[in-house]
Amino acid sequence: MPEVPSRDPIYRRRRYSPHLIEQCVRWYLTYRLRYRDLTAMMAEHEVTVSHTTIMRWVRHYVPEYERRWSRFSKPTHSSWPMDETSVSVRGRWHYLYRAVDRNGKSVHSLLREDRTIASAQEFFRQAVRVKGSPWPGKINLDGNAASHLGLRLLGEEDSRWQHVTVRARRYLNSLIEQDHRAIKQRSRPMLGLKSFHTAAVTFSGIELAHRIRKRRFAIGEGCPSARACTFRSCPRAADTGITATALKVCRSSFPWGAAIPTSRSRAPGRDATPRGSCLKRASILRARSRRCVESLSMLSDQIGRERLYRNDSFRPTRRHCHPDSDFPEAAARGAASG
Repeated sequence: MPEVPSRDPIYRRRRYSPHLIEQCVRWYLTYRLRYRDLTAMMAEHEVTVSHTTIMRWVRHYVPEYERRWSRFSKPTHSSWPMDETSVSVRGRWHYLYRAVDRNGKSVHSLLREDRTIASAQEFFRQAVRVKGSPWPGKINLDGNAASHLGLRLLGEEDSRWQHVTVRARRYLNSLIEQDHRAIKQRSRPMLGLKSFHTAAVTFSGIELAHRIRKRRFAIGEGCPSARACTFRSCPRAADTGITATALKVCRSSFPWGAAIPTSRSRAPGRDATPRGSCLKRASILRARSRRCVESLSMLSDQIGRERLYRNDSFRPTRRHCHPDSDFPEAAARGAASG
């Protein structure tokens, strides 16, 4: 008899199935939906669930999902554009510190109540502890003086911060400013976050979905067929205890379904080039080179004719030519007849 798959320990003593919990959490973090919208959507599938229940699922499972995904983070570059954006929590402005590398890959995010020196220092301390994040070599900041002073004071705690190049160029921060849009667009439909803890967990989950969308994780690299590897069938994912939530989020983020891209396997239809495509591309290149050689030969013949006319005592003009003929050939015939 086939063995019944054991239930993940994080879903024990739960009334609803793990698939339903993962689906509600994934939809809330990925799309512009409110908790009551998810309640109405589940009611269409004959599932009765309260909006407060979905909120408790988000608060309880997002930290666990983030911890399991972080083990597969890809390394980032050592050049970091860093900036903070304002979000509303309980009617007051709070600040979400975020950093990406020069290639646009997310490094870290942290929600703080103010923009003080302590907030900036806490962000930098956590950013260097993220797995796959190297020690920064260059950091580009905005005009906030607290961030500059906090980064300078970190050199007294760790001497490695003294070798970090700090820049304040506005055009270099365009990358992180554009990356803020994904977080701001998702948080705009929210009616308002009522507690700081809920807001911190929610924004970390939104950041996790955004990182998955940008392919910041390497899943299935140890499998013999990494391209066809899925979360429920991957032995490496099963050994590490990763749930099917990652597969759900990954399927929603990438257009090719269950194929999870890795650093060694490319997405079908983009970088994958079968043998037939390679042969077709080679034939196209040969045809282009043949046309290029023909153009060069015609150009060399034309240059030779121009040199011949330049050295000759007779210089043909337009009046020697027939109006329907090309100029050089008609001029040569006119000169011969004259």
